Amino acid sequence: MGSGSQIRRGITFLLILVFSAGSGLADCAPTRVDLRGDWGVARFSVELADDPAERSQGLMHRETLARSAGMLFVYDHPQRVSFWMRNTLIPLDMIFLDGAGRVSRIHENAIPLDETAIEGGDDIQYVLEINGGLSAQLGLTPGSELRHPSIGPAPAWPCED
Repeated sequence: MGSGSQIRRGITFLLILVFSAGSGLADCAPTRVDLRGDWGVARFSVELADDPAERSQGLMHRETLARSAGMLFVYDHPQRVSFWMRNTLIPLDMIFLDGAGRVSRIHENAIPLDETAIEGGDDIQYVLEINGGLSAQLGLTPGSELRHPSIGPAPAWPCED
């Protein structure tokens, strides 16, 4: 068996391979997000939760989530956000981002069915939920950048990059 760093490099390599297999770095689509930082790059297929009903439902009642999938919560403007895991059956990492798509905070391994509030902080406009533990495996850190067509007007990582 490999060490943790070997496993992380392997996962990062696979995500970079998926990332580079696309039609190019400049393409953005509503169904995926790209993340980058000192740790590398990754791409996730996402469902959007961009209205109150979708944000309220989130990933509740799902028994599985593909490893390269997630849900992107989009708010109209930066604000204070709080999440919980009511009716959510799988552990999740919650990645809280500012209006430019920059990671502000990461909450790892949210506990399924837990109703304790998970505070994202102030000035949060986007939240990416992925499988629990994956952000640590990637080495994702605050300051990393997310790219998606809904991030604007001054994204940290523009789609036209």
